[in-house]
Amino acid sequence: MNRRNFVAFLGSVLVWPRVVHGQQSEPVRLVAMLNTLGWEDPEAQARIVAFEQALQELGWVAGRNLKIEIRQNSGDFNRSRSYAAELVQLAPDVIFTIGSLAITPLQQATSTIPIVFVNASDPVGAGFVQSMAHPGGNITGFSNFEYSIAGKWAELLRQIAPHVTRALTLRDPSSAAGIGQFAAVRSAAQSLGVELTPVNVSETDEIERNVAAFARSGGGGMIVTAGGTGPRRKLIIDLASRYKLPAVYPYRYYAVDGGLITYGPNTLDPVRRAARYVDRILKGEKPGDLPVQAPTKYELVINLKTAKTLALSVPQSLLATADEVID
Repeated sequence: MNRRNFVAFLGSVLVWPRVVHGQQSEPVRLVAMLNTLGWEDPEAQARIVAFEQALQELGWVAGRNLKIEIRQNSGDFNRSRSYAAELVQLAPDVIFTIGSLAITPLQQATSTIPIVFVNASDPVGAGFVQSMAHPGGNITGFSNFEYSIAGKWAELLRQIAPHVTRALTLRDPSSAAGIGQFAAVRSAAQSLGVELTPVNVSETDEIERNVAAFARSGGGGMIVTAGGTGPRRKLIIDLASRYKLPAVYPYRYYAVDGGLITYGPNTLDPVRRAARYVDRILKGEKPGDLPVQAPTKYELVINLKTAKTLALSVPQSLLATADEVID
C-alpha cells in the first residue's frame, strides 16, 4: 500500500464514525504520533492501524472524540526535530512516539506534554526517565530490549551458519542502547570464537562501503542490532543477499522483507499496550506515575527461502523452536 492509498484508507477510517454518530457530542482530544519509519513502510502502516484499533476498543474513536496527527521521519534525525517542534506547537493532549530517534527531540521540545514511547532500548540510560518503576516527569512507555537479548543474536548466527568466524555488526554508537547492545553481542561472540567488526549505521554510504570491504574475506556473517537500522533495512537485507552473508536481525519484519533470521520482541504488542497508557493519561493519570514496561513477547522467525539462497541447512533443533517459519 503506497502513501496515497494508505492516507486515503486512513481518511476513510477517520470519517466513518462521523457518519455513524452524526454531530459531535463529546470534546475531541488530540493525540500526536511520531514514528521513525516512512509512510510507505508496511511496518509503519501496521503500527498506525494497531494503535488506532486499540484506542477504538477503549472508546476513543477518530472523528468522534479523538483526532490523531501523524508524522513519519523515515529515520532522519533532522526531520525528527522539525516534526517534534511542529507537533508540540499543536498542543496535543498526549504524544505517542516510536523509537529513540523520535523520543530525544520530543524531550527537548517539551517538558509538560505527556509522552508515551515504545521501542526504547535503554530509557534510563538514555535519560528519558528517572527509573523504570517511577519514570517521573512527562515521559513513560515501553522498552524493547534487555541487553542480554543482544547476545542471543551471536548465538543464533553460529547456530544457523556454523562456518561463520567473523561478523560485521551494525550498531548506533551514539546512543546508550547501541553501546549496550554491542557490548552484549561482543561478550557472546568472544565465547563463540566470532570476531566482530563494528559498523556505524548513521551513513548509508558507510554501510555499503564497509559491507563490500568485509565480504572480500570468507567466513563472514552479519549481526544487525536494533536502533537506526529499521529505516535502512531494505538496503541492509539487499547487501546481505548480494554478498551472501548470513545475517541475524532484531525484529520479525526484517525476516518478512527477506532477512535470514530474527529474534526480538513483537513490535505491535507494545503499540497496543501504549494505547492503554494513552487512554489512562487522557482520563487524568500522570505519565510519571506509570511504570516503564518491558516486552512480554519475543519471536524467533526464520526465512527458509533466504536460507536456501545462502545454501544453508537450518538445524531441526532451531526450526523446532521457531515461532514462525517463512517458506
